[in-house]
Amino acid sequence: MIRIQHEPIEPCNLIKSAGTPGAGAIVTFIGTVRDDHIESIELETYQQAAEKDLEEIKDEAMKKFPLLSADIVHRIGRMDIGDVIVLIVVSAGHRKEAFQGCEYIIDRLKQTTPIWKKEYRKDGSRWVEGEHRQPQK
Repeated sequence: MIRIQHEPIEPCNLIKSAGTPGAGAIVTFIGTVRDDHIESIELETYQQAAEKDLEEIKDEAMKKFPLLSADIVHRIGRMDIGDVIVLIVVSAGHRKEAFQGCEYIIDRLKQTTPIWKKEYRKDGSRWVEGEHRQPQK
């Protein structure tokens, strides 16, 4: 499943659905809004392009690692400290592949997916340059 949504992300059901008879490992990544001297953030995206990119990342991860499933849910809109921004859930026969697949997905997402972040602070707001705008190594 690939989903971009304004609603809060609830990890439990997605984690539960990743469990299949062949899954010896389920690995999750939950990215949250951290207190980095901000009050809140706002995420914007070109949804159709972002969903296409996430689907490609998922397909790459499924081919590169022997994953049984890979789900990515990303939130957009205004969020406060502690809110869940992104949830990645992968399952595989073994933990090594599950961890590698999950790490691959979040790293690629940060590099390529067109999602932009604006930070709100007491003294104003600013757009934050993301990893996807930095040159590839």
